Amino acid sequence: MTPHIEANTNDFAKTVLMPGDPLRAKFIAETFLTDAKEVNTVRGMLGYTGKYKEKPISVMGSGMGMPSIGIYSYELYTVYDVDNIIRVGTAGGIRKDLNVGDIVVGMGACTNSNFAYNYKLPGIFAPTADYGLLTKIQKAADALKYNLIVGNILSSDVFYVDDGKDFEKWLKMGVLAVEMEAASLYMNAARLGKAAIAICSISDTIFTEQSVSAELRRTSFTKMMEIALETVLF
Repeated sequence: MTPHIEANTNDFAKTVLMPGDPLRAKFIAETFLTDAKEVNTVRGMLGYTGKYKEKPISVMGSGMGMPSIGIYSYELYTVYDVDNIIRVGTAGGIRKDLNVGDIVVGMGACTNSNFAYNYKLPGIFAPTADYGLLTKIQKAADALKYNLIVGNILSSDVFYVDDGKDFEKWLKMGVLAVEMEAASLYMNAARLGKAAIAICSISDTIFTEQSVSAELRRTSFTKMMEIALETVLF
């Protein structure tokens, strides 16, 4: 056990889906998994392990922000011997042709966070997704006939931005969308020799001001969940 996860060492599968919202983890477990067992409730961060089409898989919330997913992903990788973490979350669309419900995959994760300072690197680290997981996600999306938009996303330390013009600058660099977790997840995976990727549904848009409710965020973005789950079949 860790200070944040009460599960036994063999309670997690090799692949863990991580939504930010623990209630989304509960929804995924109850909707898609068979024989789902609750393995964590510490701090309300719900975690489950079950089977998807007879393949073992786990799902657990990560909380909001890079410090939170940084803790949970580190403990899953190091204490529970998890190999793959797939973030299934929501993001705000930056590119102006994105709409609510579109599915974005973070091939790379730009960031305004100082998370990488922890590694004392002699330069700027570029957090990237695992290519093997990216390939499986593309195969799963193709099989399901779901469209993916793959590219750079922004992992921000700030939700309420003081200067909204920052997004215009990221837009100029081709960044697709903004969320708050992927960069630190990618850095933990890189440092520990593990695999990670973020697949996000667009829940609101920065420039065209589309949005959905918190309840719909939790229960309606099922396509990204199906894609992530299907990766265990490849």
